[in-house]
Amino acid sequence: MHSETLALNGQPFYIRRWGDPSLPVLLMLHGFPEYGGAWVELAQQLAAHYHCVAPDQRGYGQSWAPDTVAHYAFPALVDDMAALIADLDRGPVTVLGHDWGAAVGYGLAMFRPNLVQRLIIANGVHPVPFQRALAAGGAQSAASRYITQLRQPGSEDRLAAQGFAKLQTLFSADMDLSWLSGDRLKAYRTEWSRPGRLRAMVNWYRASPLKVAAPNQPIAMPDLPLDRMQVPQPHLLIWGTQDTALRPETTQGLEHLAPQLTRIEFPQADHWLCHTNPIETARAILDWAAGLDPAI
Repeated sequence: MHSETLALNGQPFYIRRWGDPSLPVLLMLHGFPEYGGAWVELAQQLAAHYHCVAPDQRGYGQSWAPDTVAHYAFPALVDDMAALIADLDRGPVTVLGHDWGAAVGYGLAMFRPNLVQRLIIANGVHPVPFQRALAAGGAQSAASRYITQLRQPGSEDRLAAQGFAKLQTLFSADMDLSWLSGDRLKAYRTEWSRPGRLRAMVNWYRASPLKVAAPNQPIAMPDLPLDRMQVPQPHLLIWGTQDTALRPETTQGLEHLAPQLTRIEFPQADHWLCHTNPIETARAILDWAAGLDPAI
């Protein structure tokens, strides 16, 4: 693994890389509350086939972490990664996103399609079906109550109390967190403890325009520019069906937005499948990619 700090749009971003730089680029985008190092298990499985590039996204780890909520508006998050792709200077790349990283991955695919050759999402959601599910007031609204809680003033202080106890509880959400222990947990706590980082991480939620209905109290679906929210690239969705944070309805109708969609489900995996099932996840990616191009 090689690491470096790059200036993207004039600001410092910490980047980890695995694999020969001559291989096809796989841009790996983490979610909340992780960082670029979270990809280590999966990158090690894929480094013989891809040059894996995993940034700490804005507000996370050792990258730029501005204070104000406005700095975490969605277009700015997408611009960061567009700048990284441009800096790599390898043409369009394959993008892999998980959790919030999926949102940025979808943003690149939709709004910067010339930069994305293929899109892979692991337990992450396109904003249109996700917003529909959040507005419906059903199971996803109940599962996403934490979003409203995180948006409250001082939520980062509550998450940090008692050695990040509440953050770890939120992280697990009744799912398998056995992989987060020992040196791995120590590394995560190091990243969470960096000055201003926890507030910056939560600011992604505060800046998001997503509207969350109270359970059993549906709200009107916001008007979204569906014609601009298409995913034209070959798209793989890998889904751990035991995910309690993202319910199945969050991907309903995705085929209408991504006509080249392939779905693969792991019945025994949950939201953290990249940690608990890295070998199976890597195999799914490589088999799918080989079906598109036997050279990869």
